[in-house]
Amino acid sequence: MTSTMTSEIHPSAIVAPGARIGQGVRVGPWCSIGPEVTLGDGVQLVSHVVVDGRTHIGEGALLYPFCTVGLAPQDLKYRGEPTRCEIGARTVIRENVTVHRGTVTGSGLTRVGHDCLLMANAHVAHDCELGDHVIIVNNVVMGGHVVIGDHARIMGAAALHQFVRIGRAAMVGGVCGVEADVIPYGSVLGNRARLVGLHWVWLRRSGVAAPELQHLRRAFRTLYPHDEAGAGVFEERLARVRAEFAGDPRVDEILAFIAAPSRRGLVRVARRDAGGAEETEGA
Repeated sequence: MTSTMTSEIHPSAIVAPGARIGQGVRVGPWCSIGPEVTLGDGVQLVSHVVVDGRTHIGEGALLYPFCTVGLAPQDLKYRGEPTRCEIGARTVIRENVTVHRGTVTGSGLTRVGHDCLLMANAHVAHDCELGDHVIIVNNVVMGGHVVIGDHARIMGAAALHQFVRIGRAAMVGGVCGVEADVIPYGSVLGNRARLVGLHWVWLRRSGVAAPELQHLRRAFRTLYPHDEAGAGVFEERLARVRAEFAGDPRVDEILAFIAAPSRRGLVRVARRDAGGAEETEGA
């Protein structure tokens, strides 16, 4: 174990030989730190925290009681290979959260970005990749290989299918079962999840000007019209958006997301038929 005079390690904590401890680290009572763990400067483990495997915890991260980071994945094919787990700087991991390391059949790395908040009882499975400034609310569960973009919000008790992609700044509503990809800035609700609009609250709070919002809204409504009469074929609408709105960075981001390879396809969009009843269509 390496340590400095400015670090505080409680006598009841177990720190394995080989663990690397940065400056100003605080390890509370009954914590367990494995031999291949690195704790960056200023990391705090409140108490009863378990960190194991080839795991790096970024500087200033805060881990609350009974969370576990870097333990073996829940994958029957896993045979103890030296896969990894990374937690970004200043990320907060609340009580009973589990973050498992990667697998050799995936990327080999489970990564949570910097300045994230993982609320109590959430599960981040093997080979998941969470961007920066992501918020995962209580009781969210995700299968392996999920990718979540920067600034996304996943509300309480949502369930994300393996290999799903959640675009940047998208919002997934509470108790939402997500089986397919959510476009950047998209907002989905329901079980199963349906696309109901864009994440306007985040866009406004991020300082996007009204004319830009109106332009984005027109592009979104061209791609996902409200009624059946304006629907047509999705590929035709996609071509229309490319022709009319190309050059807008947010529209281009959505188009690039749609064009990227996907294991799950896109979340269906909610719309209303001529009689006002809600339907969904494939995207």
